[in-house]
Amino acid sequence: MDRGGCRLNGGGGSEANGSEPGSRPGMITLEDLESFTEDQLSDSGNGSLEEEGETMEEDEDPNRLLHYWQDIARGHQVEVPQDMSQPIQQLTSNNQGRSQREHIPFTLIARKEKCGDVLYEKRHYEKGHWACITVREDTYEQSICYGFMRIMRYICQQNSLGEYLGMTLPIVTVVHTDESHSVISHDVTVAYYLPTNHQAQPPQPLDSDIIIEVWPATIVYARAFTGATNEVTIINQLNTMAEVLDSPGVCVGDSFIVAGYTNPAHSNRQNEIWFLERQ
Repeated sequence: MDRGGCRLNGGGGSEANGSEPGSRPGMITLEDLESFTEDQLSDSGNGSLEEEGETMEEDEDPNRLLHYWQDIARGHQVEVPQDMSQPIQQLTSNNQGRSQREHIPFTLIARKEKCGDVLYEKRHYEKGHWACITVREDTYEQSICYGFMRIMRYICQQNSLGEYLGMTLPIVTVVHTDESHSVISHDVTVAYYLPTNHQAQPPQPLDSDIIIEVWPATIVYARAFTGATNEVTIINQLNTMAEVLDSPGVCVGDSFIVAGYTNPAHSNRQNEIWFLERQ
């Protein structure tokens, strides 16, 4: 795997106004830890993350979550190793309820609407510390999955403090395209915003490929979308965003963000595409 940085002129992350925009069955996100299969979701009522986490916590099979991850990943040529069982269980036990998930703060500058629909939001994000890993696998989806798993290990004790750090939303993926925005590189950077109580002194990763970086304050243009986040949908969303922006030329031309908020078991997954204003 390649090692690389991910400063905010090519990466950054957050959430829109307290909503929880997410991912897809091919993208194993940290929120998968509290997810069921479709049958399990229907059995649990409304399938809320809180209910799912509590039910998983009560389950007698300690590897149930690991098997769930493995089942999802198998269809996308991704292997979830046995040593992921402990991080998966740890995130589940430490994330009982949404109050335990810190949302990355931002200031809303403007919102463009048309016929009652929000076309995009213009936001300001402050400078902050991020844990980043740049990965290149055979496919775009594999790169995302393996990057997420390594960030997870960092969050769950594989850090200089040897303790669980806490979860923040969204987990973001920095993607790069060609000049025509028609091809996405398989080199992706997965990034995790350090919780507030670790911003001043970020714990150091034990994984040498994970880099702690300070991303500068920046302006982000964010557009929400629902459903899968594969190469086709991302390209479509990039082109749509370029069409609705008043001045797309003010944004970085070949680096974009996919921000994920909800888990892939939900039928109405929530995501955002971010364009980054040039520094």
